[in-house]
Amino acid sequence: MRLSASALAALALVAAAPGAARAADAADHPLLHEISGKVSAEQLRATIARLVAFGTRHTLSDTHSETRGIGAARRWVKGRFEAIAADCGACIEIATPSQTVTGARVPNPTEIMDVLAIQRGTEDPDRVVVIAGHLDSRVTDILNSTSDAPGANDDGSGTAAVMEAARVLSKHKFRATIVYAVLSGEEQGLYGGKVLADYAKTRGWRVEADLNNDIVGNTTGLNGVHDDTHVRVFSEGTKAVETQKQADRRRYNGGEVDSPARNIARYLEGLSDSYVPGLAVAMVYRTDRYGRGGDQVPMLEAGFPAVRLTEARENYTRQHQDLRTENGVRYGDVLEGVDFPYLAKVTRLNAVALAAMASAPPPPGMVKIDGAVSDDTTVTWTASPGAAAYAVWWRGTTEPQWRHAVTVKDAMTTVLKDVVIDDWLFGVSAISADGFESPVEFPGPAGSFVSVGDGK
Repeated sequence: MRLSASALAALALVAAAPGAARAADAADHPLLHEISGKVSAEQLRATIARLVAFGTRHTLSDTHSETRGIGAARRWVKGRFEAIAADCGACIEIATPSQTVTGARVPNPTEIMDVLAIQRGTEDPDRVVVIAGHLDSRVTDILNSTSDAPGANDDGSGTAAVMEAARVLSKHKFRATIVYAVLSGEEQGLYGGKVLADYAKTRGWRVEADLNNDIVGNTTGLNGVHDDTHVRVFSEGTKAVETQKQADRRRYNGGEVDSPARNIARYLEGLSDSYVPGLAVAMVYRTDRYGRGGDQVPMLEAGFPAVRLTEARENYTRQHQDLRTENGVRYGDVLEGVDFPYLAKVTRLNAVALAAMASAPPPPGMVKIDGAVSDDTTVTWTASPGAAAYAVWWRGTTEPQWRHAVTVKDAMTTVLKDVVIDDWLFGVSAISADGFESPVEFPGPAGSFVSVGDGK
């Protein structure tokens, strides 16, 4: 078989290992290994057991009791964040943004309150990476706010991952801000995600990534198939905020699989290979599971990059069910349905990703490519604060992961000789002096981590 000039050039340059899109200058980081190793399955179990003990955390449940309902649960979460803050010398501040809403699943005006723990970045505090899970739970009847709704996995598992990430990461300092978000109102209409998105906008946060963890602790499906080695990462293909002009451009030149969310998913896959033994990322090219939704959706609708992490095997007898036994089948979202060693692996992936992104520079801005009617492709971008180098990536148009890269220093442009623009997809990541690498940014509005107008 005779290879084309562009294929020969690609093979001659730096090629990333399959499933691990990392530039040559990106280091293997002891810090990330340390963070991964500090996540505790026992801590996760203790957190979920305490959440289950509130009986129900339904959004419409009691807010005055000290022992039962969403109000007591929120106050407990806030108290745990305050204890973490005290342990790290007030490195975390607590916020409780709220909105009063009514809707199809909220028949009477109800306060939807999120509990946020904010760990300010040392160099770029307005750049934010978020980990989120929802506190509220439910049973079969969406308006039943009084029956026991343990919510151990949906979404006690995600809430526990958020709180454990805060415990581990608060021991360190990072360039960018990390927000640990425990949301309410998800089951009633994704209200907690909207409260978070609105709060981020009013505070002027530049949200680089929102990692929404929803149902991340079960490992055995309805059919008995067991999988404790994969986590699904759902990511939107084209931006929810894409304009018609941007869509027209994207349809012609490509970008359907290169939204910021999709490149965050690729980033998570690379990190799992390096820092989370026994866990692989299964990238799913959908915003969420078919016909279903989560709190990442309001973030996407606000223009913020977001993905959803969910276990590989769901057990629907444990989701949105009254506690009961029928025909020998036990229904209900109880503590026994959570695989804590598996949840610990998913939490490790989250913690490592937050630390890596918050330690790296932001993705480069204004990535552009040029090379029509040429054997070469020119890639340009604007400087990323704190970057010591950049990696210019490319991959085949049908490949899921970035494969080839060259490192560029002291410049915001490079020419890829004999790499024909027609045949490849391109992107650029930023690398700090200590080797932390950002996610890859795809050229133009389709891939920009910051929402841009039609003229960009």
